[in-house]
Amino acid sequence: MTIDPVTASVIHGALETITIEMGHKLMRMAHSSIIRESEDFGAAIVDAAGDGLAESPQSTPLQSGPIPGYIRGMHKILAARGESVGPDDVIMHNDPYTGGSHGPDVAFIVPVVVDGAIVAYSATTAHHLDIGASSPGSCGIVDAVDAYAEGLQFKAIKVVEDGKKNAMVWHMLRDNIRAPDLVVGDIEAQIAASRIGARRVEALIARHGLAKFEAACAALKDRAEAMMRAAIEKVPDGTYRAETKIDGFEGDPERSELPLVVTITVAGDALTVDLEGTAPQVPDRPINMPYEGTVDIAIWLTIRSILLDTAVEGHIPVNAGLVRPITIKAPKGCLANPIFPAPTIARFAPGNQLADTVMKALSQAVPGRVSAGIGNLKVIAFSGLSGETHWVHMEIFEGSYGGRDGMDGMDAVDTLFANTRNNPIEDIESHLPLRVSRYELRRESGGAGKWRGGLGAVREFEFLADGGFAIEGEGHVFRPWGFAGGAQGLPAAVTAHRRDGSTASLPSKVPYGIAKTGDRFVMTGPIGGGYGEAAARDPQRVAEDVKDGYLSVADARRTYRVALTPTGEIDAAETAALRRA
Repeated sequence: MTIDPVTASVIHGALETITIEMGHKLMRMAHSSIIRESEDFGAAIVDAAGDGLAESPQSTPLQSGPIPGYIRGMHKILAARGESVGPDDVIMHNDPYTGGSHGPDVAFIVPVVVDGAIVAYSATTAHHLDIGASSPGSCGIVDAVDAYAEGLQFKAIKVVEDGKKNAMVWHMLRDNIRAPDLVVGDIEAQIAASRIGARRVEALIARHGLAKFEAACAALKDRAEAMMRAAIEKVPDGTYRAETKIDGFEGDPERSELPLVVTITVAGDALTVDLEGTAPQVPDRPINMPYEGTVDIAIWLTIRSILLDTAVEGHIPVNAGLVRPITIKAPKGCLANPIFPAPTIARFAPGNQLADTVMKALSQAVPGRVSAGIGNLKVIAFSGLSGETHWVHMEIFEGSYGGRDGMDGMDAVDTLFANTRNNPIEDIESHLPLRVSRYELRRESGGAGKWRGGLGAVREFEFLADGGFAIEGEGHVFRPWGFAGGAQGLPAAVTAHRRDGSTASLPSKVPYGIAKTGDRFVMTGPIGGGYGEAAARDPQRVAEDVKDGYLSVADARRTYRVALTPTGEIDAAETAALRRA
């Protein structure tokens, strides 16, 4: 049936509101800070075929975006077993080779049922703080040799079947994870949020009728596709190529300085992204990226953000229609399309660099709509034992954006496809034997440009009890790229200060290690790349950066050719002379 645009918009607004409610409910019910504070979760409504209809805008793109792939993967696995989803089932799924983003991001899927038939799905995903891997926590498992070393694999498992809990599955969960109360509490919160979404969609369909609901969903997907095609059509036809190298495992020639290559071909209202030339998969280290669940999301999110910037275009409906004009190709067996059982749990930081490489390629086509190179973030798993009980904390240590036309890069934020938040110090110190003794913006000159790169943060943790740590990150070796004459940014760093007085600079990936009471770890965040020539920066902005303590008087003079008086005012005559020279 046909549907008028007003009714379609009403249904679309209702779907978005449902996903927002799901997200807020999940945050309120969650036990762990990674969901409650960092908001590392996703919530979405997906149709029966696996097409995304709406996703929670306050959640993480890398969590909500893959949910349609989780649904398709669930269908594929169940069909291979000769099984199907029942109206009263709840499915648990986390398989990175059938739609999952990586093992710790577990989806809980609840059917939307009308007259006994499944017409859609309500699903949440969230990062869980332990998944039964080889070492505590669910990040920093950077020495996993295969998928089996990364933790429990849930391939379309019915945790609730015909309305009844599958008790054996829940026993297995509790017996194979280190923080069972925390993790199972988060799982129950996810299921409750997914059920809320399903009931809300059922009520929406009851209000409008199934035929009108399905017609609205089809119209909304067509509208999103038309918007993306119109945006692509404005990009000059041609081929645009960029390459980035990732740290990998420093000091290991076969596992370090690995290239990510992106070639974008624009033809009319369609666009192809080819990853030919990207390094082969690393068979025994987990920096490989699932093709569906990480690679596709990194590419789609970046293209959507650049070509359909909400600051320019206004609200953009996020559904399956947006990705129809985009084709992705990746050679089987490369970092961006690994072959099972290659490990993938540490896929986050390489995926962020892939998104940044897509940005770099598009900078050749639409230079005014991109930012310079991003400073990648990292995650640190802190853990320990209190008697027989594990405590686990996942610290998301933020990165920074590069400058862009008309504005400086954002300081100390998560970047591109992540969108998570850091943990408040009050929350950390009230729940964990950790002290945050330093938290400030990095005060060094880097990423200079007409629009400077964003500043990273400096954050110091001290262990108040014996425990352990592991680090998963990128960007210690290669600096964020500058654009249009802007300077490169600065790399990140981690320094360990042991209680015996020794100090060590750590690489971007560190497998689980022992920490003693009094050990301190200082994380220094990256500075994003600069956009445009530094000497073209407004002297007033330079003076403000000096007053704020972000830049020294000497760096203002040397880097930006801006002279300041002893009181911090601009010396206009000397500045003009410096810039002429």
